Amino acid sequence: MVRKTVSSEHSPHLDSKGRSVRTAKSYGGGQAEEERKGPRVTRSGANASSSAGDFVDARGLDASESVDERVARSLHEESYEGEGSRPVAGLFTRPKVVDFTARLKERRKAGLYRSLTRVSIVVGTAALVALVVWLLFFSAVFRFEISGIQVVGANQWVSSNEVSAIASRQSGKSLLLVSTQTIESQVGALPGVTTAQAEKLFPHGIRITLKSEKPAAVLKSSDGKLTAVDSEGRILNTVTAATVKGIPEIEVETLKNGLTDSAVKQALKVLASLPESMRQSITKVTAKTQDSITTVIGSSKYTIVWGDASQLELKKAVVDKIINDSSKIGSKHNVDVSAPLRPIIH
Repeated sequence: MVRKTVSSEHSPHLDSKGRSVRTAKSYGGGQAEEERKGPRVTRSGANASSSAGDFVDARGLDASESVDERVARSLHEESYEGEGSRPVAGLFTRPKVVDFTARLKERRKAGLYRSLTRVSIVVGTAALVALVVWLLFFSAVFRFEISGIQVVGANQWVSSNEVSAIASRQSGKSLLLVSTQTIESQVGALPGVTTAQAEKLFPHGIRITLKSEKPAAVLKSSDGKLTAVDSEGRILNTVTAATVKGIPEIEVETLKNGLTDSAVKQALKVLASLPESMRQSITKVTAKTQDSITTVIGSSKYTIVWGDASQLELKKAVVDKIINDSSKIGSKHNVDVSAPLRPIIH
């Protein structure tokens, strides 16, 4: 039996934008033919595509519209895949035109901006460093002033003015550049100074703490002039008769000869090592030779022959033992410790 196929009737339909779309309605055998050929998907206009991709069925295209018209229309069309979705370009998408001249200008502008930023950072950093250096080392913020000098430990033999004069040589500098080591060495070299320590007092001052010794002896020249000297034979401040009380005297012909005499130098070392109680009781010192240093203690009560300045600690211990032990000294007044292991008492 042969089934008759009725030709399909073509009825006009409108798509979502009001354009006419022709669809074929098949009956009987036509439906079977559709099933045999596979499913047909019809999309409006030039945007027709299958659900599996961007395949376009040419049978769904409007023959009344030329290719150029479809391309022009597609360039301006936008379709939406779903509600709330972003628009998708039409079948034919106009390519983006890149203006290389404008792009080059943008790149040059960006490079210039980066270069200016780097230069600004370098210049700003250099300016900041220069400002800090100027504030610390050249401005008046930390300038060392003479009025900021403090001297602690000076006495009548070591003048504080002399110490201040040494420190003031560095005045006007930044306190950060002032050398305390230089001040300590120069002050320590002064006669009568045994130790010196300099401490910076920010922002403008320095404190100098020193240990001053009393004169080891006073040199009395033949003209009656008195000169105080330390244990190394260095001259201290000028003295008067009232200021030498309790300080041993050494008679010399002239001050110049006394400062260069080796016997006087040995006597100064002996006197400087004696305890203060014994030094104050010394009434006379003779130094005819460097091996015959002699002191008279307590108004000629005891005469001590020290010899030279060697083994002073042992000699002092022997003298202290003898003169403080009546069973040893008895009525004798002379003690010779030039050979401390064999002292002579007579």
